[in-house]
Amino acid sequence: MVLDTNQYASALLKPESNSARLIALAAEGHITLIISQDILAEIRRVLAYPKLQKLHGGPEEEIEQFIRKTEKIAIVTPGELAIDVITADCSDNIILACAVEGNADCIVSGDHHLKDLGAFQGIDILDAAAFLEILET
Repeated sequence: MVLDTNQYASALLKPESNSARLIALAAEGHITLIISQDILAEIRRVLAYPKLQKLHGGPEEEIEQFIRKTEKIAIVTPGELAIDVITADCSDNIILACAVEGNADCIVSGDHHLKDLGAFQGIDILDAAAFLEILET
């Protein structure tokens, strides 16, 4: 499973969210989390937005701890594949590239640019609630 950047932001801001549950399941070894250096850089960039910094209120070190923890529980892809499918928000292409490169079964995102695809190269694109529902069945 590859999580979109918005899922990491949600997990950090709302520890009881579905996104946080997915990261916890990965930490417990119940699901495999796949990430790339590009996604890690995007997480750092997004969590540094003043609006999000104001919401999470944590110091930069807290964000780095969150990222290091995520990196430890995930398979990190080489990040060598370039995909240019989504033109409306080019940063979403790193999510697709990571999923293909990491041979993921699913992408979890709340971003309509990704969700509107429905699937990409056989990889389902779902929101967190739908993915958790599948896990529970």
